[in-house]
Amino acid sequence: MRFLTVAVVASQLSLSALGRPASRIQKRQGQIVGSPNGPEIDNSNIPYAAVGPVGSSGDVYGDESLLGNAGDSASATVLGPGVPYATGAASNYVGDYTLAPGQTADADEGPYLDFSSNPNPQPIRGQNGATDPGPRNEAIQQQNPDALARPGTDSGDVPNAKWPMGLSSTRSGTGGGNPGWARQQNVNELPIATAMAGVDMRLAPNAYRELHWHSANEWSYIFTGSVRISAVNQNGETFVDDLQAGDLWFFPAGVPHSIQATEEGVEFLLVFNQGEFSEDDTNLVTELFLRNPTEVLAKNFQTDVSTFANLPSDQKYIFNGSPMEGTLEEARASVNGPAGELPSNQSYSYHWSAQAPYTVPGGSVKIVDPTTFPIANNFSVALFTIDPGAMREIHWHLTSDEWNFFLAGQGRVTVFTGPTNSRTFDYQEGDVGYIPVSSSHYVENTGSEPLVYMEVLQAPRYIDISAAQWLGLTPSQVVRETLNLPQSFIDTLPKTKRYIVPGDTNLTATNFTAAAYPNANLNATGAT
Repeated sequence: MRFLTVAVVASQLSLSALGRPASRIQKRQGQIVGSPNGPEIDNSNIPYAAVGPVGSSGDVYGDESLLGNAGDSASATVLGPGVPYATGAASNYVGDYTLAPGQTADADEGPYLDFSSNPNPQPIRGQNGATDPGPRNEAIQQQNPDALARPGTDSGDVPNAKWPMGLSSTRSGTGGGNPGWARQQNVNELPIATAMAGVDMRLAPNAYRELHWHSANEWSYIFTGSVRISAVNQNGETFVDDLQAGDLWFFPAGVPHSIQATEEGVEFLLVFNQGEFSEDDTNLVTELFLRNPTEVLAKNFQTDVSTFANLPSDQKYIFNGSPMEGTLEEARASVNGPAGELPSNQSYSYHWSAQAPYTVPGGSVKIVDPTTFPIANNFSVALFTIDPGAMREIHWHLTSDEWNFFLAGQGRVTVFTGPTNSRTFDYQEGDVGYIPVSSSHYVENTGSEPLVYMEVLQAPRYIDISAAQWLGLTPSQVVRETLNLPQSFIDTLPKTKRYIVPGDTNLTATNFTAAAYPNANLNATGAT
């Protein structure tokens, strides 16, 4: 060992003599480490003494007397009311709590648990679970009762299918004057959402979303306010239109466009057909000019380089503007070139606000897809309004994942991914949901107000399979002998798609037969 130490020192000295830096030895508590190809040093016995700031006291470590086999362990301390969570003692104190209506029902029955007025919700459902002494975020648990006290029918592992857009980082516009903002959801926030991403954007009165284009298709729904959009396609055909809340636009990938709010401002939802899409990676016209030599710009636009002396020093992104000049007709005429306007059957907008909803017992639905909005390639969307107590019937989609956005109210969804996995999620206004293709699900209104949400698919037509219609159109013997269901029930199964089924605002109700709940009286051919 002595010879090895001498050899190491001699080696270090010889390296220094040659003008080369000596190898650096890494020291780690409790390890034998060294530099690559260098000697190993056992430093496990070197004491660790933290040097803290002035005024510090105590020690960051305890001593060996605290080991469980060092002697009799101290008795656990039970903390009482008003005592914070223990930092050095055990606590079983839960505090005062009451169970929500339906919480003592059988776990498989799984009624919605309303924790909104319960300041101390507990993870108990039927005979499942136990109290939670904490620490915990009670506000989050109040919003997600089916995560805290999940139904007994939830099973296995299903990827997270919920992202509150309010948790997304909000990017502000530029130039001052509060021009607007944007926040997004992509696979960074919701990894399961591989096929679509969303952006919630706000433009102040007269503000612009800078001229830009994307590598992804852009579909949009206007929440509030109104806006003027413009675009030019590959043929030089122009498009300008004014839209209001409830209307849609769609810009194919690569098509450059502009968005300007009217004097009332606007907020809208954008959905892109790429799960990894980022709003921060948009191709902006300012960046196009800033990232090319001015000599190239001058040659391209046939002018002198002095023309570009006052270019913005950075991207403008979202910025304030002046009121729109002229009427919509005048704006269209001002951009009309030799190729003319975009043909009406290729329109980039759809005035969905003027479409009357299709009403059914329990709510209504509006559907738009390329059969009525041809340019919106592969985007199929349904906007559902679900009455209190009612629910979107159990269904699944054949070829596409489903991207959801909840516009108003609250609801819950159980995602069944087969063969045995299911998980229930709770959603509020502003939340994004995502359901993998062929996974069955429902959307139940768990609040006292109408639930409004949209289903966005990457499909050429909006199609789904209704579980009730499927069984209603299957030979009754097959259904009866497979599920052990009475023939009297099988005779009530519908042969038409219902979209929505009515319910009871009493969230603990369990009987929805025609005799007990007349609005649910559906015969084999539809509603009576």
